[in-house]
Amino acid sequence: MNDRDTIPAELAGRFRSRLILKQDVFSTVERGTFTTPDGEIEAVMRRIDLVPWWSAVIARHFLKREARALAVAGSLGIAPPLLFLGRRTLVRGWIDGLPMHIAKPEGDANYFRSARRALRALHRECVTHNDLAKEQNWLRTPTGYASLTDFQLATRFARRTALFRLAAYEDLRHMLKHKRRYAPEALTAIEKRILSRKTLPTRIWMATGKKVYYWITRGMLNFTDREGSGPRFVNDAPKLVARLKQHPGVRDAVIVAFPDRRTGTGLYAYVEGEKIAESELLSFLGESTDSAAAPERLQVVDHLPRNRNGDVRTDILQLVAMNQIDLIDPLLASETEKEVVARIVAGRQNLRDRFAF
Repeated sequence: MNDRDTIPAELAGRFRSRLILKQDVFSTVERGTFTTPDGEIEAVMRRIDLVPWWSAVIARHFLKREARALAVAGSLGIAPPLLFLGRRTLVRGWIDGLPMHIAKPEGDANYFRSARRALRALHRECVTHNDLAKEQNWLRTPTGYASLTDFQLATRFARRTALFRLAAYEDLRHMLKHKRRYAPEALTAIEKRILSRKTLPTRIWMATGKKVYYWITRGMLNFTDREGSGPRFVNDAPKLVARLKQHPGVRDAVIVAFPDRRTGTGLYAYVEGEKIAESELLSFLGESTDSAAAPERLQVVDHLPRNRNGDVRTDILQLVAMNQIDLIDPLLASETEKEVVARIVAGRQNLRDRFAF
């Protein structure tokens, strides 16, 4: 049995894993159910027992930081609650929400007002998140409110020191950058001034440390944070899409990443065309001279879902690939779009991961 298919001893009998959400050199994150005195609930486990020996000390440090922050943020209702902390595992609650890069809260001023309130509540308790530049760390709940996740880099301060105020300012500035992208018309004059003023430590970091960080993580470790999708999505997906579009029977193609139990991150290719066998396309990809491995899933569809501008709805395709079908309906705008998506859902290829125990 592969180590990835086991549960750490300290959680044996309490956590049942069914899907790997993320995997890197600092932890493995899995979704499943956790047994509480009131019964089983949806939960997420972060485990560090599978990390390389050379990253174990840092991984343990991140685990403790996340636990300290969740103990506060979870009780405020702006983040998942901390359910369990062991030597090499952490279990937190599950939030039924979409990451910002999938939800795309365009023009949603109410969402960003709730995001501002969430930050005020967090900072009132002297906790800073420190990683809010990533859209995947912001969730949009079904009720339209903002929630936060992934507190590995968070800091819980003893008091409101100068360092705390700098970190809190950066939390706010990063939130406003997202607001500027999705709801620029809702920015106030004060918020625009904040966006134009980076703190001195941030300016120094961007000029020096950030370059070293990218050299180590992307160069030496082949690790990327792009929407949590992993290096294969960044390095291989563009090559595969370009190759698929060379096939005479393909009108369009798009690839999204999804959590895969065996590989950590898998690639799911959606190919728009007619009367093309998936086996034919896989053979066609195999004839390519580049080093990109074939996607874990490949589905031929008659039409890809598109918005009014004609752009492919990758947010919808991402949810299908992740088997989060229950989150799709609120995102569909028309009956035509519903029919297109229904056909894709009916033929989806990733059926085993979500219920594989």
